[in-house]
Amino acid sequence: MIKKIALGLATAALALAGCSSNASSGASESAGSDTTIVVGASPTPQKQILEFVQKNLAEKAGINIEIREYQDYVQPNQALNDGEIDANYFQHVPYFNEDTKERGFSTLTHGEGIHLEPYGVYSNKIKDLKDLPDGAVVAITNDPSNQARALELLQDNGIIKLKDVDAPTIYDLAENPKNITFREADAPSVPKLLPDVDIAIVNGNFALQNGLTPSKDAIYTEKTEGNPYANVLAWNKNESEGKLASIAKLDDLLHSSEVSQYIKETWPDGEVIPAF
Repeated sequence: MIKKIALGLATAALALAGCSSNASSGASESAGSDTTIVVGASPTPQKQILEFVQKNLAEKAGINIEIREYQDYVQPNQALNDGEIDANYFQHVPYFNEDTKERGFSTLTHGEGIHLEPYGVYSNKIKDLKDLPDGAVVAITNDPSNQARALELLQDNGIIKLKDVDAPTIYDLAENPKNITFREADAPSVPKLLPDVDIAIVNGNFALQNGLTPSKDAIYTEKTEGNPYANVLAWNKNESEGKLASIAKLDDLLHSSEVSQYIKETWPDGEVIPAF
């Protein structure tokens, strides 16, 4: 009996020691993981900006950035909601609002604008929007917020008139005097339609990825003053306190004078401009 009790106590002591060791190890890993931020980003310019921060600013701020590249606009918010990444940097606020509402991502939030990529109109057939012919075919993105942005650009140039609705789509035309036909596509695919349409309205990052320079190749670019489409850092507000503190540091770095200068020097023709 005494031997059985002694054996039981020894086993319990080993179990406690193991728990203590695991708890200590877990705390250490947690502390380390809190300073590492996995960020989902579009290749251009978001990934480039993050790489600048990682190489030049992150270590001094006590954080480490791991970048996960995404080629589309669908996956990054899903990955953030599912906990696969800690933050993402690819979207503007109107897109964030529309996407998170539609998909029920109620715990996601975002910071202030970091940079702006002016939307551009590109064409292989005309040199001026005034020359857009009757019956023209227009390539346009199929996601609601960016589609509204593209349609408002056309309205600003007197090509169409929209109904007075929030986030108008191609089905909300009040007037279409040129009888334009719209060809919808995922945002990354819109530039690839350029040879087959009269004009393509292209997101700035996908223009850059396809070798288009907005300042040189676009026949029209949207106004930047008062523009609500600045890109932001987004994260899940249910993250741990330590992780949120590191994300806050990253957001601060992305709004630093060093990042502003980097953007201006890297894209001197205004393809990308600081939003702060």
